[in-house]
Parts: sequence; C-alpha cells; structure tokens
Amino acid sequence: MEDTKVQYHKIINKSRKIFINKNIDYGSSWRVLRIISLVDQINIKAQRIRNLQNNISNKIDEDQTAEFYGIINYSIMALIQMEKGIVDEPDLNNDEIIKLYDKIVNKTFKLMLNKNHDYGEAWREMEVISLTDLIIQKIYRMKSILKNDGKTSVSEGIDANFQDILNYSIFAQILLKE
Repeated sequence: MEDTKVQYHKIINKSRKIFINKNIDYGSSWRVLRIISLVDQINIKAQRIRNLQNNISNKIDEDQTAEFYGIINYSIMALIQMEKGIVDEPDLNNDEIIKLYDKIVNKTFKLMLNKNHDYGEAWREMEVISLTDLIIQKIYRMKSILKNDGKTSVSEGIDANFQDILNYSIFAQILLKE
C-alpha cells in the first residue's frame, strides 16, 4: 500500500502541473461546462484510449498516458462543478481553483485508500484495457443517471462515479509505468 501512496501522488503531481498550466492559458473557462459536457469529454478521451489499445490507426501523436491525464483532470473539474455549481462565465482565480483541486484530490485519495484496504489492491492484477472498459462503463452509467435527473434508487451517485474514474485513471497510469 505504501508504494501505491507514493505512485498515486506522483501521478497527481504531474496531473496538477498540467491542470495549473492549462488554467494559466485558459483561466477557469471550464466552469461553464455542464456535467454532461464533462462526461462527454471524458468519453472522448476514453474512446481514444480504447482505439489506441485496439491498435486503430492514429493521426494524433499522443499516447494513452496523455489521455489518462486528461481524464484525471476532467474528473476533477466535474467534481468541482458538482460542488460549486455551473456558472455562466469563468469566476475563479488560480488560487481558488487549486484549493478546490487539492480538496477533491484529498477526498478521492482517502476513498482510494479505503477501497484498497477492502479490496486488497485487486486493481494491480488488472489489465489497463480492463480499467479503460470500466471507465467507459461508468460513463454510460452516468449518462443514464443524468437522463433520470441525477436520481438513483440503489446505486451510487454521479460524484462516486467521477471519483472511481479518477482513481481508475491513476491506477492505469501506475500500471503503464510498471
């Protein structure tokens, strides 16, 4: 578990740097995105990863790693949106955004630790392809939940699905590096 903690934070640190640099370029323009738009952005990234894994011809020179970083950051954006609400124009400065980013990451990290304890780090025995499939499955679950006005009768909510996608993407990054 100690290796996982170190590896998790390495991935998050790189993801955070990418996020900060994009926010320097674009500001908080992503704050106007509705939840379904963020689900769709994650879907685009996940489908591209699936195409890469299926060896479909590619014309863009980015690998799975870059796409998983995108999914990590879109998941964090979505969780921020769920907490703060969607706005009509960018409203947060870089310091506010980073505080929210870190808060979401810390909460999701704690969830990962609890699940890893209960499941015995079963993800380490998985293939990256399986993690990609689970991400895509979560996307379809969220689309169904959103069509039902965000209501579920017995299932986890959208926020739990974003947290799982975030953690699956980090696990995929760890496995790709091993």
